Amino acid sequence: MKFSIEKNILLENLINVSKAISTKTIIPILNGIKFELTKEGLSLTASDSELTIKTFIEKKQIKQIETEGTIILQSKFLIDIIRKMPTDIINFEIMDGLKINIYSENNQYNLNCLDPKEYPSVKLEFNKNPIILKSEILKTIINQTCFAISTQELRPLLTGVNIKISGNILDCIATDSYRLAKKTISLKETIKDEIDIVIPGKNLIELEKIIESNEEDIEIHSFNNKILFKYQNVLFQTNLLSGTYPDTNNLIPNEFEIIIKNNNTTFYDAIDRAALLTQSKDKNIVKLRLEKNIMFIESFASEIGKVEEKIPVELSKSSSIEISFSAKYMLEALRTIKDEEILILLNSDIKPIIIKSVKDESLIQLILPIKTY
Repeated sequence: MKFSIEKNILLENLINVSKAISTKTIIPILNGIKFELTKEGLSLTASDSELTIKTFIEKKQIKQIETEGTIILQSKFLIDIIRKMPTDIINFEIMDGLKINIYSENNQYNLNCLDPKEYPSVKLEFNKNPIILKSEILKTIINQTCFAISTQELRPLLTGVNIKISGNILDCIATDSYRLAKKTISLKETIKDEIDIVIPGKNLIELEKIIESNEEDIEIHSFNNKILFKYQNVLFQTNLLSGTYPDTNNLIPNEFEIIIKNNNTTFYDAIDRAALLTQSKDKNIVKLRLEKNIMFIESFASEIGKVEEKIPVELSKSSSIEISFSAKYMLEALRTIKDEEILILLNSDIKPIIIKSVKDESLIQLILPIKTY
């Protein structure tokens, strides 16, 4: 294998595929990135056996192809080496079977490689009728839900995001049992078979880093045990989590005793300031207190003091309530809402808090209150 390529083109593709490499893998070969050079172009593949990412660089984007071949390059230093090469054109040449020379006019790296025969065979599969989404929409869905997944492996399913499709309605749900994010969108085409799958949230977060906010299509190919996303020259395939995701439909109330209309930025900033006194605490608790049409945001730390924020609000009816919650969870939920006007929907101090945009009904954020007595 011998070829020359522009540094920026190769670096972008290496960064994308490297997201599939796990630091926890116990299979040495999976610490490598597979280079496959043919007369059509260069394929790069990385996998941790659960997540596989493959990119393809077309022949027209490669400066020169002299000889074809396949090799596994150890990923540990590869990206830094490519990033710090002093020229825009980088040359690759296999020497003595399992060694490669990466060089420019005035520098070179001679690296040991791994045997491509030992690399596991990964089958990337496609459906005849994939689901089509704009990349901007998928990026938004991930950003507005994935933050609410659980980081605790005790309940593996909650580390994933539940995707349900019925007809032309797609629901995306994430919860760690203390909060919940739900995004609903309408698809352009009706899907024949109902879909109810759980995708590892950490893998979706890596996918979001690859895709851009634009109008390009993403093909989604869903199977019983895996799902593949095709975007530009990237194939992103992840295993699904096995099991039945908890039914969350009953968690979101349909009726509310108290409806508060507020400015998102004003509410966010008040909680952010109040949380300063409690940021060293595990639960980072602040209290929302309502008296007529005035909302008070309060926090207290015995060793520091207390803070009170006062916000005039619009109410559905004159009401009084005191409810405590995690400032961290509330701030993360508010950041997903881009509109300035929000609704804060309450029933009692022990019932879930619902946050929605006044304009956008497609996104619901739910936070459970915290008892402080």
